[in-house]
Amino acid sequence: MAEATINSQPTKRIAAIDMGTNSFHAVLVDIYPDGSFRTVDKLKEMVKLGEKGMDNYLSEAAMERGLEALKRIKFLCDRQNVEQILAYATSAIREAANGGDFIQQIIDETGIKARAISGKMEAEMIAYAVRHGIALSEEMVLMVDIGGGSVEFIIGNKNESVFFTSVKLGVARMAARFVDSDPISEKEISELNEHFKKELSEVAEKLKKYNVKTMVGSSGTMENIGAMVAGRNSITADMTLNELQFNSEEFLNFYDQFIQLDLKERSKEKGLEEKRLDIINPGMVLLKFLMNEFKIENVKISESALREGMILNFIDKEKEQLNLELVAHFPNPRKRSVYQLLRKCNWPERHCRHVTNFALQLFDEFQDELNLAYSDRELFEYASLMHDIGYYISHRKHHKHALYLIRNSDLLGFSEDEINLMANVARYHRRSTPHKRHKRYKDLDKNLRKRVKKLSALLRVADGLDRSHYQNVQELEIKKDREEVTIIITTYSDPQLEIWGTLRKSKLFEKMTGKKLKIFSVIKEEVAAT
Repeated sequence: MAEATINSQPTKRIAAIDMGTNSFHAVLVDIYPDGSFRTVDKLKEMVKLGEKGMDNYLSEAAMERGLEALKRIKFLCDRQNVEQILAYATSAIREAANGGDFIQQIIDETGIKARAISGKMEAEMIAYAVRHGIALSEEMVLMVDIGGGSVEFIIGNKNESVFFTSVKLGVARMAARFVDSDPISEKEISELNEHFKKELSEVAEKLKKYNVKTMVGSSGTMENIGAMVAGRNSITADMTLNELQFNSEEFLNFYDQFIQLDLKERSKEKGLEEKRLDIINPGMVLLKFLMNEFKIENVKISESALREGMILNFIDKEKEQLNLELVAHFPNPRKRSVYQLLRKCNWPERHCRHVTNFALQLFDEFQDELNLAYSDRELFEYASLMHDIGYYISHRKHHKHALYLIRNSDLLGFSEDEINLMANVARYHRRSTPHKRHKRYKDLDKNLRKRVKKLSALLRVADGLDRSHYQNVQELEIKKDREEVTIIITTYSDPQLEIWGTLRKSKLFEKMTGKKLKIFSVIKEEVAAT
């Protein structure tokens, strides 16, 4: 099939630089023949172009900081053999009277051909990135990217965006204009809310047409808020913030405590970057305003933003020139990122698909008995498909390598708990069963550990049924009573290896189900019992 023959070597290495109001952020990626990309390196430089407010003029000191940052980014790109650099300037530069002079200076001194993009184009690329990185549905959501100079608002779902706008409400701009007190005063909060209400009348009008209950927030301010809320509510977010979700009650409880903190107290808050200590409060006030004004119930965090949108836009425009086979462009980011990882790891496709089919049959048979949620089925399917990707590193301990690869491959559309579940289920498809002496398993919460045990019990049996990797077992028939589970297998040839492989890995299954496992085989109408 197509997935098995895709070349796993990258086609081109590019860099995308988001030249924002607070920081310049570069990401270096390899583009693969299937249109996917993988991060090679990142560099973030604080430049604070709008440190004295957005007065439509860049100071000499700010431009010098920007140039020095870009020189370091260019040096990194040269060392990493980057073939093409994309650099987009946003709010601070596009609004400045001397922004054009600064861009020319950048070209002259660094060779980077920066481009000032419109707020609408910025919003469109952010929407592109969020849709690529977050598992959206048919439901319309409000996408919000809070930058230093501007905030982009998009209304859309997994298929389309119906509204884009960029409003000059960035946290650096708002802090410079409205905030002088520390902690922020009630008067300043009130003035901010009045300003937000006035400036967001168009967004409010558009939202009346849609029953929006969920907001997806991207970029640094929203990521920092998400990390702090997660820390206060014991939400797992150590590995990734992507798909992190919290509700309005969790945020509002946190807001009431946080908004009273002064600079010294804010500096102790887990999840808040030092560079945002002075400008985070306008972002907090804005998020509370949006929740209350637009009746938002839930917030999701997207780690994909403008930079990823730049890369995706480049891939889409250059696909013919780069001769890309865009077979990875599943509309669902979860499925797409799993298959991209499978291809990059040269997965043993026939075996993994065969095992997955058996695993899902077992899941459907034992779902109620093991008290598994239907949502576990999708995660179990992906874990089964990925269970042997550890061979990409080596045969020895490939189950442990699978755990590492799944946890560290930036899979999109999954929460951290979901990634950990898939990684651990794949890890326990062979050898040792789940045990608290294993750190990655021990670190999971109790409910997650139970799900890992149940799902890995099913996967171990499914994997044993293709012990030869030659798909000898063609069909399963599962029968069960109060004390036993009988699996009748139809095979092409002698099934002893598969029967041995399955029974050898059946102890956890028997423990989870409380039933003895027996296997019968059918070969050319003959039945053999074991």
